[in-house]
Amino acid sequence: MFEDFHGNAAATSVLRQMLEGERIPQTILLDGPAGVGKATLVRRFAAALLGGANKIEADDLSLDTNRDLILDREKWTSEKRNEDPLFFATHSDFLTFAPDGPLRQLSMPQMRLLRERAQFKPLRGKRRVFLIDEIDRANEQAANSLLKTLEEPPEHLIVFLTTSNAYDLLPTIRSRSIPLRLSPLTPEEMNAFLASRPGVDEPRLRLALAAGSPGEAVSIDVAAYKLRREAMLALLKTASGAAPFSAWVKYSEKLGASKSEKLDDHLRVLAQLLEDVLLSAHGLPAPRAADVASDIAQIQDRVTFPWILQAVRRVSELARQVRRNIQKSLALDSLAVELRTVSRL
Repeated sequence: MFEDFHGNAAATSVLRQMLEGERIPQTILLDGPAGVGKATLVRRFAAALLGGANKIEADDLSLDTNRDLILDREKWTSEKRNEDPLFFATHSDFLTFAPDGPLRQLSMPQMRLLRERAQFKPLRGKRRVFLIDEIDRANEQAANSLLKTLEEPPEHLIVFLTTSNAYDLLPTIRSRSIPLRLSPLTPEEMNAFLASRPGVDEPRLRLALAAGSPGEAVSIDVAAYKLRREAMLALLKTASGAAPFSAWVKYSEKLGASKSEKLDDHLRVLAQLLEDVLLSAHGLPAPRAADVASDIAQIQDRVTFPWILQAVRRVSELARQVRRNIQKSLALDSLAVELRTVSRL
């Protein structure tokens, strides 16, 4: 079942032993970077346990139909989403609960639905498997509701949780889970993965951007990434004093008017650029920024390490505030103004 799963051999070995020994914990927490294969691994495990691999794989959230459904629901009102909680269940005994809405949160109605469906007996076999993807996206109410299910799960139920940071979870959820850590793939493993996906464009850039996550490598929209990078370079040039505010304003206005562009996507690119500036300042290669090396050098020449540190801290703060629905352009404008006033040289 794991033959063409790339990387993390230790984690796959543990799951295989659970299946072969028929000693499966009722709650398993997969912790690791986005795109490293956590949900894929759960689906493979469930297919080996339940059968019906084709039906289970139909609930892959990266499939066009599922992705389009998730994006379409962002346009719904919160009341409509609460009346019709998001879940996927092509296979009757395998359910997937994923973040929903413009803030990408796991909601209380979803967890209520999970508790209700958890009581249903398996249609076939002895087990049911629930996947709660990105459990760190659960709000406090939803997390506490889930905890009630984890405290007294039905005998037939196995719950998989995935997260990019286990320490964003309630300690009580962590304590009731068997943890499995998935690490980024090595460069050799990533090269082997991309070699198995012929026809992928710009493989070098994808490898650099993916940071060891195969899912990220194949899902990156390179054209969209380059547009975001262009905007974030303009912001950093303005913030560092290398360009006037007018150089950033056109990007700010465009971002503010766009309903499809997400602030967290831009913050991710911004954090990567700050890392590239720091690498370049120390004479180290920055493969993500090879084609914008002159822009990176222009910023690097005008900032100090304390400035970069302050910028990273503010980007991290904004990333935490994203779930509060802060205004995109206003947040980035404020960041540019604040960093402009920080001592640079």
